[in-house]
Amino acid sequence: MQKKKGWDIGMALLEEWKKIVYDEKKNKGELERLWNRFFRLEQGVYEKLLSNPDEEVAGTVKELAQKYELTVLEMTGFLDGINDSLKEPNPIETMEEDTHVSLAFDKEKLYKNMVDAKADWLYNLPMWEDIFDAETRKALYLEQKKSGTVIVGKKIGRNEPCPCGSGKKYKHCCMNKK
Repeated sequence: MQKKKGWDIGMALLEEWKKIVYDEKKNKGELERLWNRFFRLEQGVYEKLLSNPDEEVAGTVKELAQKYELTVLEMTGFLDGINDSLKEPNPIETMEEDTHVSLAFDKEKLYKNMVDAKADWLYNLPMWEDIFDAETRKALYLEQKKSGTVIVGKKIGRNEPCPCGSGKKYKHCCMNKK
């Protein structure tokens, strides 16, 4: 396969990005440095996006990479991370450097996804203070945290009345239907 600027031509950008950042052959220190560098770059892009959250930023992957001073593969990683927070998801599985993409994000969804990812360096950015007041940020934070909590209902005893309302004991009714 032909190479261009360090990646394989014909291989989707996302596939190439994942091949690099999830390379099990790299030592842990090298991967940690790679991710730390990426997280700093990612934070810089979010600082710019959140400074003007209602502006729809769009262009090709290559144009956006240049705009935010990232490599095409770093922009691919960024697009992968933000995709679930966008108003219209981008075709990240198949995108190439000339694919047109949009960064129009849903503010609440983005904030919650940052909380879900435990990316405190992102959901604590000062720009959020201009988007949501402290009470709203706290409510969104708690809503996201609770969404991952599984609440197990009270166990029905075998001799208790069946919850279906039949009047029979649970053991003689719905318990046997499972």
